[in-house]
Amino acid sequence: MATTEECRSALDKLSDNLAQADGDVRSAAALDRSLSCHIKDLDITFTGRLVDGRIDVVDTLQGPPPDRAQIRLAMTGDDLVAMVNGELNFAKAWASGRVRLEAGFRDLLRLRTLL
Repeated sequence: MATTEECRSALDKLSDNLAQADGDVRSAAALDRSLSCHIKDLDITFTGRLVDGRIDVVDTLQGPPPDRAQIRLAMTGDDLVAMVNGELNFAKAWASGRVRLEAGFRDLLRLRTLL
């Protein structure tokens, strides 16, 4: 089971990957939205913002997200680490229910490029 530190490191790596992306991926991530990532097996939530293609984690909280972020992710810590390391395909994990992504319709349309 991934630790809190490994999950935080994975989010930092994802942020770096998004910031270095080109073309459609870069423009899809160039949003300014509140973000939460609930790690179900650790029962923690990272909260922050997706701003100009970077994830800025502001806080780590116990339990599910207390507020409804504009972009909401939920998964296990192992799945987060595996996705960021390229060992788990996001689209397949999302389609199978291993990863949950919730956002407004317009944001989902923009984010589909990342999937």
